Amino acid sequence: MKAIGFKTSLPIENQDSFIAFETEKPIPGAHDLLVKIDAVSINPVDFKIRQSGAKDTVLETPKIIGWDAVGIVQGVGEKVTLFEVGDWVYYAGDITKQGSNAEYQIIDERIAGRKPKTLTNAEAAAMPLTTLTAWEILFDRIRINPEKDKGKTILIIGGAGGVGSIAIQLAKKIAGLTVIATASRPESIAWCKEQGADFVVNHKNLTEEVRNAGFQYVDFILDFVDTNAYWDIMAELIKPQGHIASITGSSEPVLLNKLKTKSVSFSWEFMYTRSMFETEDIVEQHNILNLTADLLDDGVLKHTLKQTLEGFTVENFKEAHQQLESGTTIGKIAIKF
Repeated sequence: MKAIGFKTSLPIENQDSFIAFETEKPIPGAHDLLVKIDAVSINPVDFKIRQSGAKDTVLETPKIIGWDAVGIVQGVGEKVTLFEVGDWVYYAGDITKQGSNAEYQIIDERIAGRKPKTLTNAEAAAMPLTTLTAWEILFDRIRINPEKDKGKTILIIGGAGGVGSIAIQLAKKIAGLTVIATASRPESIAWCKEQGADFVVNHKNLTEEVRNAGFQYVDFILDFVDTNAYWDIMAELIKPQGHIASITGSSEPVLLNKLKTKSVSFSWEFMYTRSMFETEDIVEQHNILNLTADLLDDGVLKHTLKQTLEGFTVENFKEAHQQLESGTTIGKIAIKF
């Protein structure tokens, strides 16, 4: 089968930053689906791993990345019960295994969901990773209860990005929160409002912007940009007994003592935790994807695809990575095979 990967970490402009190659079609294990891929989307994790996954070395076998895909099931493992050959699925994959930038991929059925019927394959491919991340951070990490927490305030730092876009929708339409999102350019401000944000504030002067919008403190904060850069601001803006959650990691230790006097909770969200550790509740990702497929099909949620590149080519992956690395993209970029 054809695949696209890399042997060494190079700037995206380099001719060999991505290479096309032939490799064996994978064989599904007990809980695996063999999927013929039709569309993928690109996320920041893709370029971060491309930049760091083979630094100062040359891999003997190219590394295949990619963690959002839509495809049709062509084979199943002996213990598969959730899907059959011929089913269309969408999923965000497993960071410990070969990725989706290939003609075929094996994926654990417990982290795949049925593809939304009303979306094109490219539109559906834009959704799994960001939707799982946003759902988990809201409902598994902060444990927002739509009945108890309806009307409370949430600040979403990085509202126009892939995760921010769907987090705005989930926070507004499912959790019933008052949503404050950050954006600075006219097009990103408009995008956040289109997703359902009640207020859009400029991240460049965030504390003052939130206060000027009429909020001394907020109940919840989601960081999708930079934990360290926004730590002091988040500690100032969070309401006593509030909850902050982040997906971005930290280059320096996080000073949790800044949250002590307010009795504030803090959580990390890593979408791959369930698949990496095969947690007891790993099938929850299957359940979340099926639930959000229904919400997408019913029009409660809408896809966040902004651009589609046609063709399974090195050039298209380079183009997508280059755009994401610029830090100016809005919504998601997909590649249709």
